[in-house]
Amino acid sequence: MLHNKKIIGFWVGFTILILSSCYKDKTVIIDTAAEITRPVSFTTDIIPIFNTSCNASGCHNAGGKSPDLTATNAFNALTVGNYLSKDDPKNSSLYLWMSGKKATPMPVGGINVDNNALILAWIKQGAENN
Repeated sequence: MLHNKKIIGFWVGFTILILSSCYKDKTVIIDTAAEITRPVSFTTDIIPIFNTSCNASGCHNAGGKSPDLTATNAFNALTVGNYLSKDDPKNSSLYLWMSGKKATPMPVGGINVDNNALILAWIKQGAENN
């Protein structure tokens, strides 16, 4: 009987040890959208992404969470708020948030690789207010 208790105790301890060593360190997100090489316009390509995914939900609109991504304020909010890195586009805060590489992907509904490719292309092209 004592022998059975030792065996059970061993397996319980072993199981606890194994389970406690399993943890999620990071999420690896693979971008699968093709790189965009055509000119990307802030007004016609980027603002519609914000209107559909970011400010329509009430998160990044006037009076909401920063940055304000409404059509009239988005460019200024992104540039003044240092959300863009023209020298290192893949490390721009905007791109990192949208691709889920900074924290919970934005929009919260999930990653959209096509939108992220547009955002990245726009930043690579100089992040102009065009």
